[in-house]
Amino acid sequence: MKQFFSFLLLTIFLTSSAQNNLISGKSVFDIIDQDAQNLLKNSKSNSVSVGIVKDGKIYTKHYGEIDKGKSNKPDNNTYYEIASVTKIITGSLLAKAVLEGKVNLEDDIRKYLKRAYPNLEYNGVPIKIKDLITYETALPRGLPDESAIWAQKNDQSEFLSEKINREYSKKQFFEDLKKVKLDTIPGKKHKYSNLSLELTGFILENIYQKDFQTLVKEEFLLPLKMNHTKFELAENEVLANAYNDKNILMPNISNNLWGASGKLKSTMSDLTKLLQYELSKNKIVKESQRNIKQSENYWYGYFWDSLEITDKGIFGYKHGGAYGTQTLFSVFPEINLGICFIVNTNVPDKTFGDLKYATLTLAEDLTNQKPKKTEGYKMKSNDIIFTYELNKKLDPKLIKSICVAGDFNDWNPNNPKYQLIKKRNYKYELKVPKSNFKTERTYLFKFVLNKEIWLDPPKNAVNNDNKPDDNHLTFRID
Repeated sequence: MKQFFSFLLLTIFLTSSAQNNLISGKSVFDIIDQDAQNLLKNSKSNSVSVGIVKDGKIYTKHYGEIDKGKSNKPDNNTYYEIASVTKIITGSLLAKAVLEGKVNLEDDIRKYLKRAYPNLEYNGVPIKIKDLITYETALPRGLPDESAIWAQKNDQSEFLSEKINREYSKKQFFEDLKKVKLDTIPGKKHKYSNLSLELTGFILENIYQKDFQTLVKEEFLLPLKMNHTKFELAENEVLANAYNDKNILMPNISNNLWGASGKLKSTMSDLTKLLQYELSKNKIVKESQRNIKQSENYWYGYFWDSLEITDKGIFGYKHGGAYGTQTLFSVFPEINLGICFIVNTNVPDKTFGDLKYATLTLAEDLTNQKPKKTEGYKMKSNDIIFTYELNKKLDPKLIKSICVAGDFNDWNPNNPKYQLIKKRNYKYELKVPKSNFKTERTYLFKFVLNKEIWLDPPKNAVNNDNKPDDNHLTFRID
């Protein structure tokens, strides 16, 4: 009976929460509509799916059609190839093993490979576990070697890539691994490598004495109730079609190895659960997003593309690029915001940029509801006072410096005369005499965090020059 009432109370709570989402979520969906429609147009994709976790609430919406002319709009249960987003899950399992003391980040990876592999070192320096997770192994991009296929890309490249992977076995993998040559000292140079991930899958198997894909299911997917995230779909389950920029139907990913680099398929419903998890205070999450090398502005955690400092705190993202379907999975932990975009068309050298721009625009639109006003400075007597205030949810320790750079100082963030002074934890100011500037001229400027991170103007700034590609704050002294 107690179980029944617990279930009833949970049902009432979830129903109430859903109703509250509908009431308070109207303006949120208006914002989503605007930015998702822009992405649909700019990316030239057939469809766009978006999932958002904001302050614990989930919002999802879908646009366009999977196949042109078929009116088959995706929904929360549409299966997509999430490709390299799989790496986040692989990284979480490795982070778990580190926290459990089963592996150390300083370990030579050969400790877990069951064979000697004297070639997996450079000038006596071995590949360590920490080099795997930061893409600093000096290993080639992948096995099998596809470099010849992509060196002269054409309409057949994706099909040739799929074929060579479909015909490649674990036996061939281990034979080829013996012949791999490192091109520099491990731990020194970032070099993206799917081979690093497949090795990680094998290492995790040896650590836990369990098949990697079973490990993913039992230790990660089932606890999060991600029941629609799978390495292989059932016969009655259908994967969404995806296309290239010429609307040619693309093949699906083939992988006969461990699948640790990018074999999972998932739905937007499950991906919002993953967003919730990555925004949680779970100790594995903290470890998997940790700044292991104590870098100042950018780091990789465990297999992320980047965790970087922004005006919204840390922005972590992972791009999943299949032959057609493209996913960008992003979190802003300090402001409790997660965004996942999926499009089912791949335009080379463009789609990722479109996804990242849409994500950052949506994050700004969802979090900045301030009234329109002049931003970045104020005039006082004979001075202009540049002002910048950090979001109070952010960790001020992440910010080492804030400067102002513009066409008045050659856009130089290192100019000592334009470094703002911290007044309080979250507020920075710099007073400059008006006489340093010409009258009746409009000046452009931006704020720069840690002398490297250039900030776009906030959406509520009335003094925004609104240039389409790179906009700036402005001021004028009359």
